[in-house]
Amino acid sequence: MRLTTKGRFAVTAMIDMAINQVGGPVTLAGISQRQQISLSYLEQLFSKLRRHEILESIRGPGGGYVLVGRPEDVTVADIIIAVDEPIDATNCGSKGNCKKSQDGYPSHCMTHELWTTLNHKIIEYLDSVSLLDLVERESNKRKQSTALQNAAKTSAMSNNSRRIISRVPNSVFDIARST
Repeated sequence: MRLTTKGRFAVTAMIDMAINQVGGPVTLAGISQRQQISLSYLEQLFSKLRRHEILESIRGPGGGYVLVGRPEDVTVADIIIAVDEPIDATNCGSKGNCKKSQDGYPSHCMTHELWTTLNHKIIEYLDSVSLLDLVERESNKRKQSTALQNAAKTSAMSNNSRRIISRVPNSVFDIARST
C-alpha cells in the first residue's frame, strides 16, 4: 500500500486552504504558488473535493474555494477517499480473489486477513485526524519556528551590542601614562 501524490497533494492543499480562508475564499493560484503544486492538478483535485461536498467554489471577483463545513468535521480519510485514492494493502484490491484455489473458486491468500486488517487500521487512523488537527499542528510548527528565529535574532543582537573593552591605549597620552 502506498499513498500517491494525489492523496498527499489533496491533503496539503486542504491544509493550505483551511489556514488561508480566514480572509475569504482561497484561490487555486494562491495554493499552487505557496505549495508548488500544478494549477491544473489542483483543479482536478478540487473538482473531486467539490463533488464530495467537502468544499464549494465561489465565482466572480474575490472568488475561490471555501470549506463547506468546519475543519474539525473534515477528516483526512474524507479527503483521501474524495480524490479516489485507494487505501488498500491487499494484493487483490480487497476483492478476495488473491489466487485461485485448486478447484477454480476464488480463494484468499494466506496473508489476506492481515492486509485487510491493516486497511481498516489505516482508515480508522486517517478518520481520527481532522483537518483542524493538521491546521493546529502546522500553526504550532510555525509559532515554534518564529520563536526560534526571534531568539536567534535577540541573541545575535545582544552579542553585537556588548562593548568590547580593550586594554590597548588609544592615544599618545594613554601611552605616556602607561609607561
